[in-house]
Amino acid sequence: MTYSNLRTGRVSQLGMAYHITAVTQDRTPCFASLDNGRKVVRQLMALQAEGRAETLCYVLMPDHLHWLMVLHEGRLSEAVHLLKGRSAHAIGHAVWQANYHDHAVRQDEDLRK
Repeated sequence: MTYSNLRTGRVSQLGMAYHITAVTQDRTPCFASLDNGRKVVRQLMALQAEGRAETLCYVLMPDHLHWLMVLHEGRLSEAVHLLKGRSAHAIGHAVWQANYHDHAVRQDEDLRK
């Protein structure tokens, strides 16, 4: 099954909270560099300032990102694509694997855990 097939039938819901996990290419520890990590965080902040996605919290590890966000505009795939593209551009080279994992946080799940 290809990556595009995995996303077939997925629906992005505005106002829905999502947990996104994105991994660097070949698990390269790009974010062991504080400067590279800050560039990713700036892009999270930019998406929020643009009204696209509200960041509830994130954890940036040396080789991956966990991002809990609420989608406010567009599709989930667009928000992730913008984050990954803009942060790679700011860092100056390809950073991310093409895919990502997402989990829609249902209303009956507690975000405070």
